[in-house]
Amino acid sequence: RLRDGKRHNRLTLGRERWNSFQLGEGDDLGWLGYFIGKSVKLHRLDIQYLPEDDGGEQQMHAFSDGIARNQSIQKVVIDNVSNNGFAAIARALGNLSHLEELVFKWKFNGGLNVNGCSALGTLLESGVSKLKTLQLSSNGIDDAGVVAFAHGLRSIGPSLKVLALSGNSIGSEGLSALVAGLANCTSLERLHLSYNGGFSSAAAGLRSLSDWLQREALNLDELRLRDCDINDEGLQALAGTVNHCKDLDLSSNQSITASGLRYLSASLQSENCCLENLYLGWMDTVNGGAEVLARGLVGNKVLRRLHLRIEGQDDIEIPPAGWDAFSKALCDTSTINNTYLSNHTIQELYYWDNNDYDADNEEGFNLDEDERVVQYLQLNKEHPQHAARCKILMNHTHLDMTPLLQWELKCLPLAVGWFEKAQPCTTLSIDELGPDYEGQVLEESEEAFQSRVLAALFEFVRGMTEKVLERRDELALVAAYDDKIAMAAMVEEESDRKITQLEEENKRLRGIMKLMRNALDKALEE
Repeated sequence: RLRDGKRHNRLTLGRERWNSFQLGEGDDLGWLGYFIGKSVKLHRLDIQYLPEDDGGEQQMHAFSDGIARNQSIQKVVIDNVSNNGFAAIARALGNLSHLEELVFKWKFNGGLNVNGCSALGTLLESGVSKLKTLQLSSNGIDDAGVVAFAHGLRSIGPSLKVLALSGNSIGSEGLSALVAGLANCTSLERLHLSYNGGFSSAAAGLRSLSDWLQREALNLDELRLRDCDINDEGLQALAGTVNHCKDLDLSSNQSITASGLRYLSASLQSENCCLENLYLGWMDTVNGGAEVLARGLVGNKVLRRLHLRIEGQDDIEIPPAGWDAFSKALCDTSTINNTYLSNHTIQELYYWDNNDYDADNEEGFNLDEDERVVQYLQLNKEHPQHAARCKILMNHTHLDMTPLLQWELKCLPLAVGWFEKAQPCTTLSIDELGPDYEGQVLEESEEAFQSRVLAALFEFVRGMTEKVLERRDELALVAAYDDKIAMAAMVEEESDRKITQLEEENKRLRGIMKLMRNALDKALEE
């Protein structure tokens, strides 16, 4: 099929009969590599076995030389090939100009040792410039292995989107080397590091990871750090990642306490937080953890799911104080303004399996939920555009309009518009797992709602009347002062007129005195 150019998108090489091409000892790998190299339809190559008998090295080189000529392969999966076998074909993979995804699986063949990792590093440096996905999970890679290949990541640069290293033995040194190698991978979207149990003393490496994300202003879609033995110090180093990640998994890091969660909670309240999904299963929610996380929801406008329970986890225990804290975060009923400023975006606090609820025998997942929290979460999920108004109407029967009076009639259209937008709340319903939480959001008729509207608007208009009267008194007082000022002005004008008259009379009298003095002088001369 490869020779004749027939459509053959995927080829699996192995020694099992179900493989698309079954290999055996003595097979001519050179011809196989030749036809793979000539194919223009092949997009995926899975290598699950390569013979390494006498003469195998020469066969491997011939096989590699053939593969190196292919210009159509986009994905290569290497499964349980020995480290020597991988090293032999690594140089060929570097010539695959269309290679976008590279997957390694050494779970049953001793893992990827330092020599294999060195070969990988050389491969990455060789110019696989279009590589988008590199999957190295469950290959037994330790710190020395990461150091051996991490330098090659710099050569991939912005093309790399996904890097998976879960299920290995990476510690602090390996994590620091990995972050240094990712310096040029500024388009990375998913980084999977779960089930690496050596992060208990990797605070420096975790801090370098957080600093790198912030320095490069990256926004990861996923950061997986499940069951990595991260403690409070490590979480403090990681807290800033919530500003650069949409999906963060910290589940099963059971060394984290409420003290460590405080750093995470503070970051959730940041205006720059972009986290939408946070997984914290198998965490301590009893000794203050739930209350700390609830405080982090206050002011957060992006987080949709906070999973305190994950798949496979039995029960979680949240004390009454924890439920009260979550209820207050979702709907602070102390004032209307605080209700408005509550969290209206969080939709889930735990993961549900399909078998978690059994309506007949009530068996399965046991969670002593708070009905208020369940209702608020479902309201946020089903009716996010109405959540704030519904919560206000649910918890404040009297809507005090007094604060609006300072803006006088300017706020009346806004008040009327608010009630118009809130009217659909009377007909909304929410559904929750189990029959106890099905029903109307507001348990009042439309007539009762209209009565509340009229009462509020009447209070507003009545308050405006008092304002008008107060303004009238102010205007009367101003008018009285204006009259006094006008009268004082008239008095001053009259005084000026009289002074002018006196000055003119004085001038006239002086003229008369001058004439009489002149007449007297003339009489004396005669």
